[in-house]
Amino acid sequence: MKLSTFKKEKWGDRPDGRWVKATGMQTLMANVLPNRTDCEVCCRDTIDATELLKFLEKRNAEHPEYKTTVFHCALLCISRIIKERPYLNRFIQGRRMYERHEISLSFVCKRRFADTAEEALLVVVPKDDTTIDSLSRYIVGDVKETRKSEHSTGGVDKIMDDLAKLPRPILMLVVKVIRILDFWGKLPHDIWETDPNYTTVLASNLGSIKCPSVYHHLNNYGTNSIMITIGTLHKEEMVMEDGHKEIRDVIDVSATLDERIADGFYFARSLKLLKHVFAHPELLDLPLGEPSGFEYK
Repeated sequence: MKLSTFKKEKWGDRPDGRWVKATGMQTLMANVLPNRTDCEVCCRDTIDATELLKFLEKRNAEHPEYKTTVFHCALLCISRIIKERPYLNRFIQGRRMYERHEISLSFVCKRRFADTAEEALLVVVPKDDTTIDSLSRYIVGDVKETRKSEHSTGGVDKIMDDLAKLPRPILMLVVKVIRILDFWGKLPHDIWETDPNYTTVLASNLGSIKCPSVYHHLNNYGTNSIMITIGTLHKEEMVMEDGHKEIRDVIDVSATLDERIADGFYFARSLKLLKHVFAHPELLDLPLGEPSGFEYK
């Protein structure tokens, strides 16, 4: 899926974002620390997925043709967090703060589970009417189409393949020009509209390859301010609300964020919704545009 294109609403806006007023501290940080990798903050947590697995077992028994996974649920949860916590949908580029026009998620899909298999980059743009059913059906269908081909299927994959064929000096010059154009918000749509580095969240489903969640750096290229890795499901002893201990199905999540877009308090409160939805998976059937009713305390 391509990101939507927009006309600039006013001077200073970009095709992929609206220029918003930053605080004095954010403005100074954008100038003193202009590189995104200089401003990383990493949050890690363990999420109880026991109730979610019960929910998925029932749902997949009713719809075996479109298997909904924990990763699909996590993507919708992340979308809801960003919908209800709009500061997370901001980015800094050209030393200015921008707010995206839409929520966008991207992830990498292996064409085959083999060391030599190529990777494809997929982008999902959830809308207000998106539910877990519609999101899962879209992702499953898109991944199936991608895996039918062993090679690039167009979009950013083809652009990267073409650039990689250039002689090194020319490639260095092209990359420098791209960075300059991006700084001023003049990058051609064909480059950024399918590039995962220009999405709200770049997610990595490490659980699909039986790997735990890990810290993953942000990139100075693009506008992506949030990188999330989701690990494999495993058993772990947890202390329940009444104080007793119980073996539960859990999943580790690691999020790396650009601290210039919001403060740590805002980030910490935002993560609480992820735990809440996993504990109350019926909220996944709620359209994204409808409030969850969760109170951020």
